[in-house]
Order: sequence, then structure tokens, then C-alpha cells
Amino acid sequence: MKYLMALDAGTGSFRSVIFDTQGNEIAIAQEEWTHLEVEGVPNSMSFDFDKNWSIVCNCIKNSLSEANLGGENILALSATSMREGIVLYDANGEELWAVANVDARAEKEVKFLKENFAGLEEEFYASSGQTFALGALPRILWLKNNHPEIYEKVAHISMIGDWILARLSGVIASDPSNGGTTGIFSLENRDWVCEMAAKVGIKDDIFPPCYEVGTILGDVSEKASSQTNLSTETKVVVGGGDVQLGSAGLGIVEDGQVAILGGSFWQQIVNISSSVKPPKDMAIRVNPHVVAGLSQAEGITFFSGLVMRWFRDAFCDLEKLEAKDLGIDTYALLEEKAKNVPVGSYGIMPIFSDTMKYGKWYHAAPSFLNLSIDPEICNRASMFKALQENACIVSAINLEKIKEFTGIEIGEVVFAGGASKGALWSQTLADVTGCTVKIPKVTEATALGACISAGVGAGVYSSLVQASKDLVVWDKVYEPNMDNYKLYGEIKEKWQEAYKVQLKLVDDNITTSMWKAPGL
Repeated sequence: MKYLMALDAGTGSFRSVIFDTQGNEIAIAQEEWTHLEVEGVPNSMSFDFDKNWSIVCNCIKNSLSEANLGGENILALSATSMREGIVLYDANGEELWAVANVDARAEKEVKFLKENFAGLEEEFYASSGQTFALGALPRILWLKNNHPEIYEKVAHISMIGDWILARLSGVIASDPSNGGTTGIFSLENRDWVCEMAAKVGIKDDIFPPCYEVGTILGDVSEKASSQTNLSTETKVVVGGGDVQLGSAGLGIVEDGQVAILGGSFWQQIVNISSSVKPPKDMAIRVNPHVVAGLSQAEGITFFSGLVMRWFRDAFCDLEKLEAKDLGIDTYALLEEKAKNVPVGSYGIMPIFSDTMKYGKWYHAAPSFLNLSIDPEICNRASMFKALQENACIVSAINLEKIKEFTGIEIGEVVFAGGASKGALWSQTLADVTGCTVKIPKVTEATALGACISAGVGAGVYSSLVQASKDLVVWDKVYEPNMDNYKLYGEIKEKWQEAYKVQLKLVDDNITTSMWKAPGL
């Protein structure tokens, strides 16, 4: 029997997931990784391709071992990754330099572009749906200004998921959903706009072929086979961005469908036609979908999953020990302890990610407001519940912004990713948004999307859209409690007012922003 492999390079970890051809998860191997600030380079987030390749190889081998399979059993593989992260190569395809997704080192370069090319960001956004903040142009310009000896050698660019496939096959290429997040792109034409690079003095001949998801790049090379235990007959297939492939893994493949992906970051996505122009106020991001002819309006909530991991590791040592004794996940135990905390978590207001303000985006200093010194109501359980509520509140506001832009009425939301494993979190999302929330049986939607991509390339599935419809199976449905919905509407308004005050503290240099887009 043959199987498909999905390689998922997330912000906080890498995972190798094996599926059968019916979309059932067979085995998974995962390892956390970190992207460190370069000494002397504020706000940088480097991507260590040598160390991280070792993690990739280990996970691939471990997933094969977990499934009790040999490399010859893997018919095809594909990859998905955090978007915005880029890898630059020399003429021989050797890596020169790489950064992870929210690398913000290019502050001076963003300011330079804004000040010296009036209206250019707006022009590029109208075509690509992206701003300079997380785009590739300022980062490449930073490299040119700070390490010209490296910049001069640059011959190719790709995204991080593309890099994994290039390591496996020897072919550097990209796809619209991933490449589009560079901002050097056309939403409507689904291809690079090299003139954008030329306009700001960057090389315009470094962009690789841009193939649609499901295109075969080649087979696993002999070198990669020796490193991963994969077969040289395994097909390497073009993948895509984590959110967009995650959408395919959720059945979100038609115009007007809506999903929230709850991972390290949370994304709120609404499918729209690729002919729809991005909003003039630049408040919402727009990306190419993995489905030809579609784009996605997208809101982003920063660090929701990472904040929860921080809370667990910083404050919940006792729960971690208790969960270990019980043989359950720490988050499951925390949900059990938080399930009777009332709506609003006794007034606790977490201040972490702001809502989406794509054109001018920065966050307040991380904090909790309105804590009480009464341990009966202010404790780890209520703070945990407050964090869950906050992620849902920010998501709801982002969906409202997308509704304003698209005119799409939202009554149903598909929820997936690690956060959707929590029954309390899923019900809270339904209550906060007032929408029916559907949970797929396979909650690791991004991996399933990559599996579908691999299967399309190998001829197992006729198309990505049809495979998505056929393979996605629903596990649970949560209906909103409309009384809670009304209460959350009031909390949402208070939170937005509180966040404005917290941003002013950053503006006044009293507190330090959790994250600030380059150039602000």
C-alpha cells in the first residue's frame, strides 16, 4: 500500500505527517524549533537552514519509523510552511541567507521606501494585497545595504516550504499562495511581478518558476534519500502557504467560505474571487489561494498559540506535572479547570495581539489588565480562559473587518489547528462570533492540505478542489449561545477601548511594543 507525506514547517515547530490515500492520518513526528535574533540586529528572526534541515530529516525518519514504513511506501510528498519567511540562494542552489516569517529587521529600509517612493506601497498593495511590513523587498534591500558581499551572490529566492522541496528534489520553485506573500506578485495573474523589484533597485532576475499547487517538481534525490530514508522514486510535489493549504484541508475551496486556523498565529480567512481588488485602506491582507481563480481576505492574530505556550511553560508547572500523572495533555487539564469560569473571566483583559491594521500595524506591550488579588477568581484557570476568550475576540473583530470589505455574510466558521482540539476554546469561538463552528476530524488541516497536494501530483486525486470535498470529514459542531454572544459583544467593545490606551503607552515610550512592523 502506498502513502502520502506532508511536511509542515510552522513558526514554532516542524512536523512530518503520513496519510493514507483516503486522508487518514497514519503517523506524525514533530520537533519544536526556534528562530533567534541575530546579535546586533534588532528585531531580526533568522532561519538556521543547516540546523533546521537536520530537524526536517529527523522528523521524516521518525514518522516513517512510527508508521512502520519504508521510504518506498511513500508515493509522493509535498510541503507547507509559515509564509513570508524567505531563503536566498547562490547560482549553484546553495543557501546564502534566510529569515523566518516575522523578521522585522528592515525597519530603515521600509522607512526609506515609504519616504523615497511616494505611493509605491499603495501601488504594490493594489496588485499583490501585501504591504512592505513583512514583504521580501525591504529584507532583500537590508541584505544589500548590510551584507553586499552576500547580496551580490544571490541568484534565486524561495519561501521556506519551497526550500524543503528544493533540498529534497534539487529544484527551486514556488507557488502563488506562498510566493504571493513576498508582495512581488499579482493576485489576478498569479505570478511574479519582477518590475516591482527593479523599481526599488533590487535584482529582478532571481524569481523562480511559479507553479500551481500539485505540480510535480521531480523525485527525491539520492543525497536527500540518504539523509531522510525516503525513496528516490518518491515524487516531490509543489505545495503552498500554510493558511491556504490549510484551507484545502478544511474544505474551504469555494467562494465565500470562511475558516479560522488556530496555530502559533491565528488566521481568519474568507475566500474571494482573484479579480476582487484589495481594499483601499490597506487594513486587510489579501493572498492568492491554492485554488486557481481564488484569493483570500485574511486577518491575522499574532502569537495566540505561542502566548498560550508561554503561559503554560511560565505559570503552569503544577498542571504539567498533574497532566503527566493523569496521562493527558496540559491544555486539556487547563480547559477542565477553566470550564466553570464565567463569560469574561471575572473581567480579566489580556493585552497581546491587536486586531488587523495591515497598513500600519503594531502591538501594545504584553500584559493582563483588571487582575484581582482574590485567588478564588484570579488564578491560572481564569487567566487561561481569558487568553482563550481574547484570541476569539480578536478573531471576531478581524472577521467583521473582512465582512466590511467583501460584503460576505458570515454564519458558519470552520475551525482547525491545535486550538480546535479544545472543546472549551471551540465553544468560546462560537459564542464570541455568534457563528456555527465546525471542527474537522483531521484538525491538522495544513498537513492534510499538503497531503492533498502530494496526491494530486501523484495522480491519486483528480483535483485539489474535489479531493478537499471528498476527504474532509466533520467531527464536531458547536452552536453559539446567543446570550453569551451578547455579553461578548460588550466585552469586545471594552477590550478595544482598553487596547487603544495600551497603544498610547507604547506611543509615549512608557511600555515596549510586543511587535512592531518595520518602518513605523
